[in-house]
Amino acid sequence: MMNSQNNLVLPKLGSLYARLGDPTFAFLRVIAGVALMTHGYGKILDPFGAVGMVESLGFFPGELWSPALAVTEFFGGLLLALGVLTRPAAVAATVVLAVTVYFHWVAAGQGYTGAEKSILWAAITLFFAVHGGGRLSLDRLLRREI
Repeated sequence: MMNSQNNLVLPKLGSLYARLGDPTFAFLRVIAGVALMTHGYGKILDPFGAVGMVESLGFFPGELWSPALAVTEFFGGLLLALGVLTRPAAVAATVVLAVTVYFHWVAAGQGYTGAEKSILWAAITLFFAVHGGGRLSLDRLLRREI
């Protein structure tokens, strides 16, 4: 990656950007994790409640995929928020979100407008799948990352 500090129009902002880098990285990770947990909360309370929905998308048996969806959203979100097992949690979330992109864009026929939120969330979770939890994560504190 190019050293952007040397190319700043206002070089004095470089130190501010450097100080805010890790906290904003963590902030995005926590927000994404909490959002996934919030979205999965109802599903974790009723893990078989989405059986019909997942089967309508071709995921059989729904009795397997509905609880898997609930666990991925709720507990995957928790892991992402905490920054522990960040990459596996983010990969799982990205897969779920890719399915929601397909659902909204193709199956529901909503096109880009219907899938836009899922696309943004998938991009965020893909970012953490590639980059991990960052310096302010439990993965880094425990010195164990996948």
